[in-house]
Amino acid sequence: MGVKTGYIVDRCAGTWWTGGGRSWQRIGPMPWPVKNLINVRLEFVNLALQPDANMRQLCRRFGISPTVGYKWKERFAREGAAGLADHSRRPQCSPAKTAAAVEEEVVNLRRKHPAWGARKLRRRLLDLGQADLPAASTITGILHRHRLISPEQSQAATPFQRFERSAPNQLWQVDYKGHFPLREGRCHPLCSLDDHSRYNVLLAACADQKEGTVQGQMTGAFRLHGLPDGVLWDNGSPWGSSGGEPTGLDVWLMRLGIRVHHGRPYHPQTQGKEERFHRTLEAEVLARGGWSDCAHVQNAFDEWRSLYNTERPHEALGMETPLKCYRPSQRNYPENLPSIQYDHGVQVRQVDINGQITYRGQSWRVGRAFIGHPVGLRPSQSDGIMEVIFLTQVIKELNLHQNKTNPVP
Repeated sequence: MGVKTGYIVDRCAGTWWTGGGRSWQRIGPMPWPVKNLINVRLEFVNLALQPDANMRQLCRRFGISPTVGYKWKERFAREGAAGLADHSRRPQCSPAKTAAAVEEEVVNLRRKHPAWGARKLRRRLLDLGQADLPAASTITGILHRHRLISPEQSQAATPFQRFERSAPNQLWQVDYKGHFPLREGRCHPLCSLDDHSRYNVLLAACADQKEGTVQGQMTGAFRLHGLPDGVLWDNGSPWGSSGGEPTGLDVWLMRLGIRVHHGRPYHPQTQGKEERFHRTLEAEVLARGGWSDCAHVQNAFDEWRSLYNTERPHEALGMETPLKCYRPSQRNYPENLPSIQYDHGVQVRQVDINGQITYRGQSWRVGRAFIGHPVGLRPSQSDGIMEVIFLTQVIKELNLHQNKTNPVP
């Protein structure tokens, strides 16, 4: 480069440089467009091939170094005009390139499980004994190269804050996934997930969303996995009532010694794990479509549930499977509900047919779900407040100052 200092233009490469002497730095494309670099290079070569051509002067005028000028001249001599095109900078040898057989295994597993990401695929292949696997980022590149990742999937792969119980069976999340049509009727998937391990303890294709259906399905899960310490569900039917009062399902769980939790109204994040499970269920099972009846759906649920619990790596579990993080509860399901008893000092009242009790000569509403059951009254830590308990769980508070009952949050 014959210019001592300032800027110089490489017309053959379409870039410009700055610097001086022996020190030059490429700073980007030319400030004006070069429509066809091949024509510029061809013009340079044609001039350089003239018998009396001054090579160094010609290079200065075209803004390139003599080394680059001789390169284009030699390429033209070997390959003609085609040699003036940019060659691929891809290395001829890539020792770290993923083996074709490994790449094929990645692609095949992804096609088998289209909703699994790179980390799940890598962990599952490791569990299957596949050696010399590349990093998850490389597997993501493989998926992109084979067009197995859509832009929507890339955008959805964003991290979020997780909260979980410290041990299995401390809390089960329960909810229905939105129902969908069948050739005969509709299907209402009922799902329950252990909060700690993400183990799916219940996945049932139900024909309705009635209390009796839920109780029957959960009884089967309790018999198989034991009783959890608590259950979390939302406030919609059949879990909750319009007035926020306990339901028959709440009372049934309380009699089993299970603490009942209701999610915050209009706040589905409370059951975030269950909602995420629904997305996975939709992507890996329900998206197939073509369901004839609930039995058809249940067969697919049973097959996939085993895969989800025992084979599918879970990112929130450090890529372990739910099965490795889950243990059955030590609390057995009682075939006969225990009797309702209260500690000494607790005042007992019977709930009448209107869902009310009498205290200090006044009627107080407790809830129709407790009709015929005894409830207990005990002083709260707050002055003028009496707690209404059913077995061990507080269900209402009597505000003696304002003569009204308050729901328990």
